[in-house]
Amino acid sequence: MKRYRNGEIWDFEEEMQLLGDGFCDQREVILGLDGDTTCTVCVCMPLIPFADELPDPPPILSRAVAGCSNHNSVGESAARDALELVMADALSKAGSTRFCVQAVCLAVSGVNHPTDIERIMNWLRDIFPSHVQFFVQNDAVAALASGTMGKLHGCVLIAGTGTIAYGFTEDGRDARAAGAGPVLGDWGSGYGIAARALTAAVRAYDGRGPYTALTPSILRKLDLSSPDELIGWTYSDPSWARIAALVPVVVTCAEGGDEVANKILRDAVQELASSVKAVVRRLQLCGEDGNDTFPLVMVGGVLEANKKWDIGREVINCICKDFPGVHPICPKVEPAIGAALLAWNLLARYSRQGTLRSETYSS
Repeated sequence: MKRYRNGEIWDFEEEMQLLGDGFCDQREVILGLDGDTTCTVCVCMPLIPFADELPDPPPILSRAVAGCSNHNSVGESAARDALELVMADALSKAGSTRFCVQAVCLAVSGVNHPTDIERIMNWLRDIFPSHVQFFVQNDAVAALASGTMGKLHGCVLIAGTGTIAYGFTEDGRDARAAGAGPVLGDWGSGYGIAARALTAAVRAYDGRGPYTALTPSILRKLDLSSPDELIGWTYSDPSWARIAALVPVVVTCAEGGDEVANKILRDAVQELASSVKAVVRRLQLCGEDGNDTFPLVMVGGVLEANKKWDIGREVINCICKDFPGVHPICPKVEPAIGAALLAWNLLARYSRQGTLRSETYSS
């Protein structure tokens, strides 16, 4: 284990040793991380004996939050710093240290290729003692686990700033759809919805598109006086989360009867549903006759049912037309806890098999 570039953030471990056992919890723990383009969450969970049932809800010793950990969004250095900081913070709050960690399940957006996984695995090996097991995967896997108590079976649909559909079969096959980022067309995402709304506002202003209430509504939201200012606002900081924050404006306009806003949301529903359908078909989660039951975990602010125009409900209705066996699940725990539960399940499986190894999930 190396001290690594941010060695000072681990100084609390030396302080705990100097203070004695009364200030350091020596129990074995698991770290679960969920990172996306908005923030990174880490939870510290005690290692529950494998002979026991997982309690519901699971016990959590601490929770920490840091900034974006998607290397495609903020760069590798900043993403790495955010991940190391949030893990150190969680352990410090739990009164624990890296030597008590038995497993780290790190699930972050932007992990899409074996080179991404290997880079993160090497970095984790530098930070933690050699006995620690690592599970590196896309954040969609942790989101799925949050709705299935750490078991990988079914499909998850994430629709927040970005979007992805990810599925697993009981025999370990996986498939994904979307999740390629805004440039390559995550059109059902928060960014995709808001970007289309900004485009519609500009088109209405210069005469290429129909009038839409989106134009004055967005201007009020951003405290701008003219659509001309939208260009400067957009490109002064084109971060994905900043753009996606305009989704509530689109929903409000749609509920007010604006046809342009309604079309944007209807198209988003079709995009999100088509992502799930693609995964279900590739993995045959619905069975050969198309009627088998399968869990669909729904995660992300775009899918939350807090308005009359309920995007999540409309997505389910669209999926049900082709796959009536879909069983939607709104997780009771956050994805970071799902990551910790996944690590526990994998450790339990390896313990029964008499083997331990670090594992990755990514397509």
